[in-house]
Amino acid sequence: MPISPLFLKPFDPAEHEEPLYAKWEAAGLFHPETLIEKGLLREDAPPYTIVLPPPNVTGTLHVGHAAMLAIEDVLVRFARMRGYRTLWVPGTDSAAIATQSKVEKQLLKEEGVTRHDLGREAFLERVNAFAKASEQTILNQLRRMGASLDWQRYAYTLDDQRYKAVITAFVRMYEAGLIYRGIRIVNWDSKGQTVVSDDEVEYTEENTTLYTFRYWKDFPIPIATVRPETKVGDVAVAVHPDDSRYQAYIGKVFSGTFAGTELTIRIVADEAVNPEFGTGAVGVTPAHSQTDWEIAQRHNLPVVQVIDERGKMTQTAGPLVAGKTVRQAREAIVQWLREEGLLLEEKPIVHRIGRADRTGGIIEPLPKEQWFVSVTQPFILERSEILGIPAKELVTLKDIMRLAVEKGGVRILPDRFTKVYFHWIDNLRDWCISRQIWFGHRIPVWYCVAASNPQCKQPIVRATPPARCPHCDGKVVQDPDTLDTWFSSALWTFSTLGWPDAWDDAQHKAKLDTDLAIYHPTTVLETGYDILFFWVARMILMSGFHLGQVPFYNVYLHGLVRDEKGRKMSKSLGNIIDPLDLIAKYGADAVRLSLVVGIAPGNDIKLSEQRVKGYKHFANKVWNIARFVLERTDPFPKDQPLTEEDQALARERDEMLASVTEDLEAFRLHLASEKLYHYTWHRLADEIIEESKPILAGEDASRAASRARLLYETLHTLVRALHPFAPFVTEAIWQEGNLGGEEHPWLMTAPWPAREA
Repeated sequence: MPISPLFLKPFDPAEHEEPLYAKWEAAGLFHPETLIEKGLLREDAPPYTIVLPPPNVTGTLHVGHAAMLAIEDVLVRFARMRGYRTLWVPGTDSAAIATQSKVEKQLLKEEGVTRHDLGREAFLERVNAFAKASEQTILNQLRRMGASLDWQRYAYTLDDQRYKAVITAFVRMYEAGLIYRGIRIVNWDSKGQTVVSDDEVEYTEENTTLYTFRYWKDFPIPIATVRPETKVGDVAVAVHPDDSRYQAYIGKVFSGTFAGTELTIRIVADEAVNPEFGTGAVGVTPAHSQTDWEIAQRHNLPVVQVIDERGKMTQTAGPLVAGKTVRQAREAIVQWLREEGLLLEEKPIVHRIGRADRTGGIIEPLPKEQWFVSVTQPFILERSEILGIPAKELVTLKDIMRLAVEKGGVRILPDRFTKVYFHWIDNLRDWCISRQIWFGHRIPVWYCVAASNPQCKQPIVRATPPARCPHCDGKVVQDPDTLDTWFSSALWTFSTLGWPDAWDDAQHKAKLDTDLAIYHPTTVLETGYDILFFWVARMILMSGFHLGQVPFYNVYLHGLVRDEKGRKMSKSLGNIIDPLDLIAKYGADAVRLSLVVGIAPGNDIKLSEQRVKGYKHFANKVWNIARFVLERTDPFPKDQPLTEEDQALARERDEMLASVTEDLEAFRLHLASEKLYHYTWHRLADEIIEESKPILAGEDASRAASRARLLYETLHTLVRALHPFAPFVTEAIWQEGNLGGEEHPWLMTAPWPAREA
């Protein structure tokens, strides 16, 4: 029987990939309910769920996204072929600060205006238009990667359903006493004029100076710092309680003039002090250091702010430096120390400087009144499926995050990150969730303008805007801040599955036959190890509180994608690789394989164009194998007994397949893909097919028929086993070779291969 004319030329990804994806999507093959309707999936099939970590609507996909998509699609396609009710939920993230920052820069550059010139409403119209345009770019790129996402369930972190979930979550947590407004040290972006989260701070090592000095000539303890400009805000000197050098001074109070400012310095003993650093004594500036703030809280010390939100010195800082920038103040104080003979040493050192990753602004730790989530406040958990936490008992959010992993409800892969996770939990502080930006979910809190009685001074927290103050019928204004984007992202596994509408408050469980009841908890959360804390832990926190469930059973952490020399990709190095450019040149299958084969979870990926090119050759090798086999075995002799030699080859193939299946079940994608690669190229193509040529052309008809059957069945097996890794070339072979017949017209819904012989 003649084979398809397409097999007569090399495999061309551009000819097959986009048309195949369009056919998959049009046929509804990504939507499990459609598969049930078509009889391709049992309605009672066990669920397998992954939510896509939502890419930011700030531009285009990068290679980190490509790695994420490749890994997740392998897991999803493997599960779908094994008969699971497989759901992969797509979505995008507003990326509030990043998106607003991009639009602000664009407005300033192109129109010479700021958001304040436009006003909140007009500015948000501009940002939403930018996000919408970028969103469509992202969605098209997800399709180009071959991601078999259920587009009927697409979600966006700022859409109406997610807004309802975010507001509901905030109100419930506030009513439970877990959300409060208070003054604490935060990361303040002096350029962007907002609080930023820890993950939005980029640290660079820079050369600076460690200054050792005394506050005044008869002050008994010298201190060392890289930030002398903050010392006009010092209220204490802390030493380690076991440091014999300073025992006699602990508890004493000294007063004097420092750089024109009157200071009162108390000597305190605190274990946070490193006696090996500098002089073993540190000046405590509670308003400008997270560590110093915590020392001040333990010792009931006052807080004196000497740097303002614009990065300039306050009037409290004294006449020598008031109004100066931080750098100018540093120079002035160092010069004063020299003139007064108080500067004991200037030592060059390398110091880590924090900057906001979106604006480049220097991060100043400042005491600010913000909204926080308490991780230590006890509350009653109404319902719990988390091992080690009974329902109706007092717990904290820290308890939920720890026990979910400690008791086996959530497994982190690779395992070495479990210890890192627990270390983070042990040192976890309350989570600042308010941001001084306009783009995002606005905090559902209102304040009475009249404030005519004490009750009016309390915030009004509710899901719907109040028309008037419930206490005095006065006008109300909404809190101007928005919520940290991680707050909405932390609800992702269940807000995308219908919460809160699908939740039965009276029964404390999901309503029957809803997505939330069927697909939650999800099966796997796959993401980069760099957001283990900022996103993964917070999803456990949110799901544990609101549902009493873990959000997922497995966490698969991939590494960072670096260049071939192991360097981080950046514009400054000129080594950024655009996955869409690679797909255009080599095809999506080649890009996917280059990001999966041999790359263990948690390990960084060294990517080069040459590596991708090599996997394009592999895809073409699979195509050529199919052409050779189909030319010689279609139709193949189904009833032909296999020779002993071919039985041995079939057993070898099946043992390889069993090993691949076991690896995939254990999330060892790197080993499964390597085994398939080496068997396909080095065993099947280089050895078995070469050995088969004289057998198929020989005079022994029985032996030739046996080998024809073996080759056809091996191709049938191999194409299915390779499909999760290289979906396009394998589906093209399946279609052009009619390998599934009428029973299985689509490879992606064909059964995972079992033993053929």
